[in-house]
Amino acid sequence: MYVGSKGWYVNELKKLGIHYHQGKKIEVYKAHVLANLLEEKKK
Repeated sequence: MYVGSKGWYVNELKKLGIHYHQGKKIEVYKAHVLANLLEEKKK
């Protein structure tokens, strides 16, 4: 898995305990949405 890939973002968010965003599983979102969500949650 490459750093910055969609799978990497999903894995990092799951490590933080995030499995859903706006009622949907995080796996359905595109990589750029997951990147923004990860940045938001790390702050």
